[in-house]
Amino acid sequence: MAESIHILETGADFEAKNRKLLEHLKAQGLQADIRGEINGEARKERQKENHKELYLRYDENGLALTDGNIQIRGDFSDMLPRLRYDNLTHELLVKAARMKDMDRGPGRHPVILDATAGMGQDSLLLAAAGFEVEMYEQNPVIAALLADCLERAGKNPALTEIICRMHLHEGDSIEALKNLKFSPDVIYLDPMFPERQKSALVKKKFQLLHQLEVPCQDEEILLKAAVDARPFKVVVKRPLKGPNLAGMKPGYSLTGKAIRYDCFVFPGNEVRYTEK
Repeated sequence: MAESIHILETGADFEAKNRKLLEHLKAQGLQADIRGEINGEARKERQKENHKELYLRYDENGLALTDGNIQIRGDFSDMLPRLRYDNLTHELLVKAARMKDMDRGPGRHPVILDATAGMGQDSLLLAAAGFEVEMYEQNPVIAALLADCLERAGKNPALTEIICRMHLHEGDSIEALKNLKFSPDVIYLDPMFPERQKSALVKKKFQLLHQLEVPCQDEEILLKAAVDARPFKVVVKRPLKGPNLAGMKPGYSLTGKAIRYDCFVFPGNEVRYTEK
């Protein structure tokens, strides 16, 4: 896991944002600095010396993460086609998370806690499906990328209503689950695993994120914390032929071409209602 990161200077318009981000990352224990752009030759020399440096860059399109070659930037507008009702209802994750009483009237939404938010795509699908989504992301760089993405998406009229149901919390979800003041209706877990990617570019981007956050090493503790939070349902994303998380057998599973969603249902846990 990367312990340091550089913030690239991209002009006076972003100076305040750079300074605020620097202070935040340092407060989270990362070694961070602000520096000028590194030219191509210098970057090649560093790569020869096996330097794995990561950079954050603000520009007119928002915050991006790059290693000098590959770039990652959150952009929910790319997912708009998947959010259309006829497409959304066929999303495997939505099917796995849905509950019988989703329609609770104006201002009332079932609460799902996404304990492994990452770049937020799954949380977006869940919010679009009618959940109030509490997102937890431990890595401060990924959390910064997601926060920037949420801010930009909130200004898109096609996404504004959905984004209002997405709430980001930066920190360790295991500790958060142990100290919740309420029990969510559903808890969603997506421990990172080395998925088979459809393209070399997607694979490289996945590897770039891996430099920041390694796959979950505390699977048993994570699942136990989720169950102990007394939700009605826990949904776990797994590789299609991968082992059960922490060896715990689900009540049922929904399978796709490359992944499956294991569902643990606890009928004895009361379903909670929330008011906006």
